[in-house]
Amino acid sequence: MIELSQKEKDMRDGKEGPLLKFAISLVLKAANIWQAPRLIEASFAHIDACHYYGQAHLDFARKLEREGATFPIPSWTNTVPVSLTGSDGREKNNQAFVDGAKEVAEIYERIGCKPVWTCAPYQLPDGPKFGDQIVGSESNAVSFYNAVVGARTQKYGDFLDVACALTGRVPFTGLHRDEGRIGQIELDVSFLPEELRHEEEICHLIGIIMGRDAGSKVPVIRGLPSSTHRDSLKGIAAAGAASGGVAMFHVLGVTPEAPDAETAYQGRTPERIQKVTATDLDEAKALVSSVRSGPVNMVALGTPHFSYDEFQRLAVLIDGRKVHPDVTFYVSTSRFVAQMVQDSGAMDIIERAGVQVLRDTCTYFSPAVKACKGPVMTNSGKWAFYAPGMLPVDVAFGSLRDCVQSAVKGEIVMAPAFGS
Repeated sequence: MIELSQKEKDMRDGKEGPLLKFAISLVLKAANIWQAPRLIEASFAHIDACHYYGQAHLDFARKLEREGATFPIPSWTNTVPVSLTGSDGREKNNQAFVDGAKEVAEIYERIGCKPVWTCAPYQLPDGPKFGDQIVGSESNAVSFYNAVVGARTQKYGDFLDVACALTGRVPFTGLHRDEGRIGQIELDVSFLPEELRHEEEICHLIGIIMGRDAGSKVPVIRGLPSSTHRDSLKGIAAAGAASGGVAMFHVLGVTPEAPDAETAYQGRTPERIQKVTATDLDEAKALVSSVRSGPVNMVALGTPHFSYDEFQRLAVLIDGRKVHPDVTFYVSTSRFVAQMVQDSGAMDIIERAGVQVLRDTCTYFSPAVKACKGPVMTNSGKWAFYAPGMLPVDVAFGSLRDCVQSAVKGEIVMAPAFGS
């Protein structure tokens, strides 16, 4: 039996209205499946159900609005499959889909969600803090919040995320509990050359290796420098969630719950240790690079959404250069970050070079944006892992510098193998 508070009993019994009765029934169903002893209060939600995948998402949103849904906790929106600020060309591909996506987005904004439209809500101010119990839904954000911020969430699927946000309750299980966050396996990258361990590119590849090796376990990464940037941690979180089911990881000496191995493992020993070599990195890069030379049709950055710091680095790399006329160069980001970049002056440099910046959405969603076909270059392990299964593309994965050079040259530019 699940222990319920009086408030939760009232919702279950319909005393708070039919919508909350329906919502708490979904939460309790999940709690029973996970064998949670009770529900706990959540303080924040990141909603993926606003992302339109078809009629069910529209019907559900209409039901919420019809029955007067309101959110008792701050609830922010994930990306949507189309741009809400101007056109990205998808209207020509499937107008009915675009209209449905925009209606779903409008409904969630009307019923009280904060319209941030980003898969990287941790880049915005006033989000959850260390120790907060939250409702996460987008896979990279779940992993980043758990690992890097130290907030606590399970991976909540569409509609269950809304039910948790409406009730302000989550099952007290899994990553919400101390014991669910104990490190289980180890990836030791300390054998890689020190200069390599400072490179953002390898963090995406470590994420790919981690996801394929860890599955849904909690991995611990040893050997990354204490100065490892949040964008590199974002790459690990996104690639690990895409290539496996990693919803939480530790980086020794970097992430807040892993100041040392004793703390990360809570006094236990890892089930196994994998030593990551340069050959492992090359194999991971080959896995997400179906093409390594020849012309490039498109460059896609910002999966998860490009950060302010990434834009600043892009501006330096592309200043005074021009994207090749046969290449379409897209960067996806949130409207909040885009405004910050605009205010800094870097957006003018980037757009003058021929780069197109998409707000609210991502480039691998269908119906695809213009030129999202053929050979595509990306610096995102997540984009490289997902895109070939969603779009008619071949992918080349490389560093941000590789992507800029490829866009300017019109041909894939890829650094030598790590093991060479």
